[in-house]
Amino acid sequence: MNTIRFGNRKITPSKILCVGRNYMEHIHELSNAVPEEMVVFHKPNSSITTQLRSFHEEPLHYETEICFLIKNNRYHGVGLGLDLTKRNLQSHLKKQGLPWERAKAFDGSAVFSKFIALKDIDIHSLSLELLINCVRIQHGTVTQMIYPPDTIMKSLQRYTTLEDGDIVMSGTPKGVGIVQSGDVFLARLRSEEKTLIEIEWIAQ
Repeated sequence: MNTIRFGNRKITPSKILCVGRNYMEHIHELSNAVPEEMVVFHKPNSSITTQLRSFHEEPLHYETEICFLIKNNRYHGVGLGLDLTKRNLQSHLKKQGLPWERAKAFDGSAVFSKFIALKDIDIHSLSLELLINCVRIQHGTVTQMIYPPDTIMKSLQRYTTLEDGDIVMSGTPKGVGIVQSGDVFLARLRSEEKTLIEIEWIAQ
């Protein structure tokens, strides 16, 4: 089983719960309909990695997200993640009204930073930033989310058991695009002006 890092500990998530279409500008950039209810899909433990790949049967697209670690049915930690997507396959599946799992839940499709404790951090102050080759491509804040973290938690708890170590990926802001081999991704998680996490990935 794959693990994520929380401080000096390794934790094995049983599942990853992903929120789709949670930033209005991202909905518009992909010409998607605004959902009447929260969009949720799952990734398995086998999707977890720290390596950024540019190709898996087709070119992959990145989506940078603020991610939360669950403990005792609460948000216990926070980190950054890349939701890697087979966009061509996803578009094909959507046109047929079929589930997205084949485009979202493949091995290596969830790239994570380390996670840190949420204690003493105002969850509503969090923001993410992604630079590719030193150019800022994505930026988003918790306050821009259609469904904020508390609403996400309540919605998930209505239909599934949240196990300690599970991860919630809270959606991506605008600026998604294709991963090119050799690109340098620099992602930051901030609370107001303070940088909490900074991580670099080089696309393979």
